[in-house]
Amino acid sequence: MPLHPRRVFSGTRLPSRPIVRIIVLCLGLALFGHLAANWDMGRILAIAESHGALGSAQERLQAWAQLLQNSSRQPEQQQLETVNRFFNQQLEFRDDLSVWGVVDYWATPVEALTKGAGDCEDFALAKYFSLRQMGVPAERLRITYVKSLKLNQAHMVLSYYISDSSDPLILDNLIGQILPASQRHDLLPVYAFNAEGLFLIDPFTSAITRGDPKQLSRWQGVLKKMRSEGFNIGEG
Repeated sequence: MPLHPRRVFSGTRLPSRPIVRIIVLCLGLALFGHLAANWDMGRILAIAESHGALGSAQERLQAWAQLLQNSSRQPEQQQLETVNRFFNQQLEFRDDLSVWGVVDYWATPVEALTKGAGDCEDFALAKYFSLRQMGVPAERLRITYVKSLKLNQAHMVLSYYISDSSDPLILDNLIGQILPASQRHDLLPVYAFNAEGLFLIDPFTSAITRGDPKQLSRWQGVLKKMRSEGFNIGEG
């Protein structure tokens, strides 16, 4: 089923309480500010290293910096493939409790690459930031919460839209291949958001609930952490 925020998912049940709780926590990603064109990756690496020896993490961070530099002029389809493959290979899937000691933690790309691990949110956020830095327009990218029918749990992916009405391509840490949403029968759409806002769809009334970006503390927390790491980013 295509993951389109304007589509009514008729015949589906309303999200379960755990999924609703996750959605509420995710209001921090309503509006995404403009990423500055130039990140000082040398300074970012120096700041990361100042917190302690990076070990193998230094190679991952340097590989990321090289990827951003080398892929900025690639066609968007190739950028999607490059970024999706990079993070799926560089990061091990582990839940927040085992990585950070807390139930829910949103890591920056630097944090995730330093640990070499993250959960589905960290994969999606890292891919989103990377593609934005490469120049992919914000309106083509939507971080999407779904229910994984195979795992019977909430899951996060990154959706890419060539146009507003197109069948989006899904960047997922569960599988390496980027497929159209219409071919991902294992995913049930729940919630989507992009730079223009967030959209929680009631499958029975087609109503779209929009969040207020001034109340989005979780997203602001990610932005604050990234600024402290040396990223020059706009307001969220």
